[in-house]
Amino acid sequence: MSSYNINKGIGRSVEFQGLKAQYLFVFAGGLLGTLILVMILYMAGVSPYLCISIGCIGSSCIVWQTFHLNRKYGQHGLMKLAGRKKHPKYITSRKAVYRYFHANMKNQDV
Repeated sequence: MSSYNINKGIGRSVEFQGLKAQYLFVFAGGLLGTLILVMILYMAGVSPYLCISIGCIGSSCIVWQTFHLNRKYGQHGLMKLAGRKKHPKYITSRKAVYRYFHANMKNQDV
């Protein structure tokens, strides 16, 4: 039986089979969600072959996508993507231009 190293040191992020940090949670949550979906479909009376095929296709897509995201964005990539979506594309100012110069002139007089 082979053994897997999960953590390689104090202060370092958790790594398992190349997956780092939050990708482990995405991976485990996706596989658990796929398992629950297959169980619900099976209990609803859907064909067992269809349930197995949905489970295999869904889990293989989750595995592929998780490793792809890990390779593409790295350890903190999902947090960076979430932060980038919240950051505005443009900074707008509705103040007239002369008001900027007027405010600077007041500060110089003092």
